[in-house]
Amino acid sequence: MKRSGALLLVALGLLCILGLATGEDDNEFFMDFLQTLLVGTPEELYEGPLGKYNVNEDAKEALTELKSCIDGLQPTHKAELVKLLVQVLGSEDGV
Repeated sequence: MKRSGALLLVALGLLCILGLATGEDDNEFFMDFLQTLLVGTPEELYEGPLGKYNVNEDAKEALTELKSCIDGLQPTHKAELVKLLVQVLGSEDGV
């Protein structure tokens, strides 16, 4: 479980950097990516949030492995991750 958590943190960190570099609405991109990562398929990631990026084969392989780890989580744990993210992003809006 530590490995999947580490992979998730790395992926989320990269997404934050990627969002900042492109200047798009970070929260919207982040929420769309995470929602797709939690309940979608890898293909939906490439067509949706990552659609405008050229995702190489190594990155696709890494995302597929990350998705597999996330799919192994209990549904209640996935739901708690989404609730936590909404709470964190909501607190940033109030600052």
